Amino acid sequence: MTRNHFVQDQAADRAFLAGAALRQGRALLSLDDSLDELTLLAETAGLNVVGRDSQLVSKISPKTFIGPGKLAEVIEQITLLDAKVLIFDDELSPRHQREIEKQLPEDLRLLDRTSLILDIFAQHARTSEGALQVELAQYEYRLPRLTRQWTHLARQAGGGGARGGSGGVGLRGPGETQLEVDRREIARKITKLKGDLEQVRARRSLHRARRRRSGSPLVALVGYTNAGKSTLLNALTDSHVYAADKLFATLDPTTRRVALPDGGEILLSDTVGFIQKLPTTLIAAFRATLEEVLDTDLILHVADVSHKNAAQQIEAVEDTLAEIDAAHVPRLLALNKIDQLAGALPQLGQTDNYVDTIAISARHGLGLDSLLSAISAAIERGRTRLDVVIPYQAGKVYSELNDKQYIESERTGANGWELRLLLPQADADAYQPFAAGGIKSE
Repeated sequence: MTRNHFVQDQAADRAFLAGAALRQGRALLSLDDSLDELTLLAETAGLNVVGRDSQLVSKISPKTFIGPGKLAEVIEQITLLDAKVLIFDDELSPRHQREIEKQLPEDLRLLDRTSLILDIFAQHARTSEGALQVELAQYEYRLPRLTRQWTHLARQAGGGGARGGSGGVGLRGPGETQLEVDRREIARKITKLKGDLEQVRARRSLHRARRRRSGSPLVALVGYTNAGKSTLLNALTDSHVYAADKLFATLDPTTRRVALPDGGEILLSDTVGFIQKLPTTLIAAFRATLEEVLDTDLILHVADVSHKNAAQQIEAVEDTLAEIDAAHVPRLLALNKIDQLAGALPQLGQTDNYVDTIAISARHGLGLDSLLSAISAAIERGRTRLDVVIPYQAGKVYSELNDKQYIESERTGANGWELRLLLPQADADAYQPFAAGGIKSE
């Protein structure tokens, strides 16, 4: 599959960053911190950041995002620094992009945070599924922004036009601009990609159902990008999932078995890292992957407690979980990288919505036993008891419950197997039709 990159593969591309913040606005990160993060994103994409500028504004300019005077200053700095890429720290609307591009030199590329993240995802997607999701997000981002790359809009797809020329039969007339042809082609590709991803969702749903039938609780790893999720997965499973000290090092979900101290086991799934201002097109395109989080017994949120913006990063992850309707799933907070702390654990604000908080170092194996015990306890709290009567003719249901190890006690009765189940709350509804009035003790 061909991947469309927004950033060209030139390691020495010189980039200049620009950002704006509302004076009365409430941003997750300060303007400087957000630009620091944008710098890391640019470097991850292979760019060399040579300068940056920012502006506090009363309102975002409807034409140029930052004020026109500030934009002129930015262009002057770019010229002096010989930068070839201008990156804005927010998603630019199609109008912003058009108006800004009118004032830029022809050889200067314009990117925004969204297009930069999309390019990083395109570089790091290893599986066909990941590539499909990124490609869909890219096309949906590009469709309303087909402007500057088509400076040949006067060229007609269809020949000579209505005023003469030698167009063939059926091709005379006004024809279509190349832009219209491209828009229709991209719309066609978006439709096909969505269809392909629906098949991916269906396959993932079947895989989750098979994992659920195994009886092992499902735990999803989530966290801000570079919080150490993959390192923790490797530490708990003695596996070798790719992990690196950079943003979005891994995108493709990985599931591994993990033994628990009580003799049980869980299935632990790593997911894509989150980030503030995560593009909505990416959240929509990665729905098939993010649905892994929705169908789990527990969310294990890994946070880099050594980061100066740890509290804000935790909030960004919480916001994304709410956006994908996963706020109802029980969550356990793992404060990672305690080996990098000079003193005590920092105050992180409200963490009352977590069933527990455990300090760990995935890299050095610190606190992992406590973490596994906390996972066991959290899963136990997330289970419920249900008394059921399974008719003898429904032997398949009885076998399923037995295979899942949901049966806590049983006895034979006049109407079927009388069972007391201990099972995840998420599975209780499936067996509610067999609910009994309670198994009476002898």
